[in-house]
Amino acid sequence: MKDLIREFSDYLLIEKRNSPHTVSAYRRDLIRFSTELAGQKVDSVTTGDIRGFLICLREQGLSSASVSRSLSSIKSFFKYLCQDKQFQSNSNQDNPVKNNPAEILETPKRRRKLPDILSSEDVDRLLKSPDLESVLGLRDKAMMEILYASGLRVSELINLKVSQLDMEVGYLRALGKGNKERIVPIGAMAKRAVGNYILKSRPALASSRKDGGKAEELFVTRRGRGMTRQGFWKLLKGYVLQANIRASVSPHTLRHAFATHLLERGADLRSVQQMLGHSDISTTQIYTHILGKRMLEIHQKFHPRP
Repeated sequence: MKDLIREFSDYLLIEKRNSPHTVSAYRRDLIRFSTELAGQKVDSVTTGDIRGFLICLREQGLSSASVSRSLSSIKSFFKYLCQDKQFQSNSNQDNPVKNNPAEILETPKRRRKLPDILSSEDVDRLLKSPDLESVLGLRDKAMMEILYASGLRVSELINLKVSQLDMEVGYLRALGKGNKERIVPIGAMAKRAVGNYILKSRPALASSRKDGGKAEELFVTRRGRGMTRQGFWKLLKGYVLQANIRASVSPHTLRHAFATHLLERGADLRSVQQMLGHSDISTTQIYTHILGKRMLEIHQKFHPRP
């Protein structure tokens, strides 16, 4: 089964263009499943085997979200073996699996939980925290301003290339999940912060590279290398403490603040969906409680009999 898992992982990465992070999560789930089956051949796996594995995960204390993701990984794996692998193959050899044992299993719907929301005042304090007299402070300021101004995912932020930024017009081209491109405006304040970084900070940071500072990444470390998720998480935590913000803050929190603050000020859900890069508007609908509150305020303000 391990060879098939490796083949499936390559398929997700190359054919389906899933992110390395997603592929890694699927692979971990499937390797755990394979280990639990103790060498059982893939064509002998039954629906009962899969149910038993999921029950075992719950008994081990895994969250409902983790169990649901494991089932999604297994369902995708067997769908690949029964359908996609056959479609991809040009040979007449039989597929290792003819009947999909995961097909009848339903993935339980997960309740989407909105993370802690930062107020505009919290965001202002956070964005004012970096030391603008230092090259790292200028970089950090620019990164956080871009994140809040555009609602990027952290993976999209750290992978931004200089060529994806249009400073004259004031927008960036983000490559989201599945390499889908979208254009997002960044606003005057983020544009100013990035301009200061490019002019006063980035050349000094990129100059430490062996190639003489020819980095493609927009945001680089003190060694001139591309920023990592862990590196940005670490510096963000430092600024949260410095700004004395009590809410639980992650890079994704700024993305949620971006969407929440737009909707609170009258933006429509469809526009926010496009800027966030959600392929399905149902993903964006975790914010509908904000729209409900706003509609109530509008009704009370403008209806002749409130």
